[in-house]
Amino acid sequence: MVWGEIERGQRTRLLTQPSAGTAEKHPGICAQRSRLPPPADTAGPAHRTGSASAGRLLGVDLARGLAVFGMYAAHVGPRPSAGGAIGFLMELSHGRASALFALLAGFTVVVITGRSTPKTGVAGRQAVAKVVIRAAVLVAAGTALAMTDPPVDVILAFYGVYFLLVLPLHRLRAGQLALIATAAAIVFPQVLYALAQMTGGSGYGNQNGADDVFALLVGGSYPAITWVPFVIAGMTVGRLDLARTAVRVRLAVAGVCLAVVGHGGSWLALRFVPGAARALADVAGPGAASAWWSDSAGYPTYDTPAWLLAASPHSETTLSIVGGTGVAIAVLALCLMAVDTVPRLRAPARPVIAVGSMSLTAYVLHFGGIWLLDIEEAPGSPMPVLLGFVGAATVFAVIWSRFFRRGPLEWLVYRVANLARYVP
Repeated sequence: MVWGEIERGQRTRLLTQPSAGTAEKHPGICAQRSRLPPPADTAGPAHRTGSASAGRLLGVDLARGLAVFGMYAAHVGPRPSAGGAIGFLMELSHGRASALFALLAGFTVVVITGRSTPKTGVAGRQAVAKVVIRAAVLVAAGTALAMTDPPVDVILAFYGVYFLLVLPLHRLRAGQLALIATAAAIVFPQVLYALAQMTGGSGYGNQNGADDVFALLVGGSYPAITWVPFVIAGMTVGRLDLARTAVRVRLAVAGVCLAVVGHGGSWLALRFVPGAARALADVAGPGAASAWWSDSAGYPTYDTPAWLLAASPHSETTLSIVGGTGVAIAVLALCLMAVDTVPRLRAPARPVIAVGSMSLTAYVLHFGGIWLLDIEEAPGSPMPVLLGFVGAATVFAVIWSRFFRRGPLEWLVYRVANLARYVP
C-alpha cells in the first residue's frame, strides 16, 4: 500500500465544485476531508496558480480506492482459474493493484518533500524525517502482521523499504527521475536474475520476505530491487503539473503505450524467440502460455532465462515492470481526468474515494476479516466473501470520513510522523 496523505478542507465544497482552493497534505496514509482548515504543515499547491484542483486530489484517492479493491480481489476473491468474466477480473487484479500502490508511494514521497520545488532548510529536513518515520512504521507494522502467518503476503514492510531507497532522489526533476526509473527497470531485473543464479536462490517469490533485510531487498513477493522502479515512476508523475488537462492526457496515452510495449513485447517474445515458450513451459507448466500478462505461471523460479521474457505481474522482469507501470499510470491519469472533468462522477465515486482516503486502515482491517472468517487459503473464497469485504470497507470509510479528518491508522501514523517537527 501507499501511505501518503492529501489533506483537504471543507468536504462539501470539494465534492460539488470542479475546482477548489485545497491543499495537499502528507503526514499519514491518504486523503481526508473536514470542514476545518488544513493543519499547519499542509504543503503548498503543486504548481502555477496557488490553487490545487479538487478533481486532481479526489482522483488520486479514487485510484487508491480502486487499488484497495483490487488488492481485496487478489487476496479474498475467487481464483482466476474459475474462468469466465469473474476469473478474468480476478486475474487482472493480481499484482496490478500492488503496482498502482507502489506508483502512488512515489507520488507521496514527492508530495511530502515538495511537489514543484523540493523543500530545503529546516522544512526539507523535517520532510525527509517524516518519510523516514513513515517507512519505519510500515516496516514495523508489516513485520508484525507477517509474524501472524496470514495466508497472503504482507507488503507493508516492503513499502517501507521502498520509501527509504528512493528518498535520496527526492530533489531530482521529472526528467531525471524518468531516466532513473527507465534504467532501473532495465538493469535491476537482470541483477536479480544473476543473483538468483549465483546463490541458487530459485523461487525467491515463494518467501514472505518480511523477516530480514536480504529478503526485503531481493526476495519475497515484492523484492525492492524490482519494485522501486514503480516508485520512482510515481515520483516522476508527482513532479508534473497534473492540474493541466494536456498533461493528464499525455500521461494516459503514455500509460497505455507502456502497457502495450510491456505485455505486447512479452507476447511477441514468447512466441518468436526460438525455444522460449518451450523452456518456460517446462518449468511453469500450462500457465506459461499466458505468462505475457497473467500470474497463472506462478512466481519465477529462475531455472531458465526464458523467465526474463515474461511480463506477468510477479515475474520481476523488465517487461513486467514496463507493463505494470503503464497500467498504473493509465489508471491514475483516467481517475484524475474522470473526477475533474465529469463532476457527475463524483457522487457515485464518493464511496471509493472514501476508501482510498484511508487505505492503510482498509489494508490492515482486511487481515482482521481474514482471521475472523478463518480463511486459510487465498485466493479462493467465493464471490460473496469478496463483496462482503468491499462492502464492509466502504461502509466503514464513508461513515468514518463524515466525522473524522483521518482514518484511525492514518491518524496514528500522522501523530508519530509529526515528531519530525522537532528536527532542527
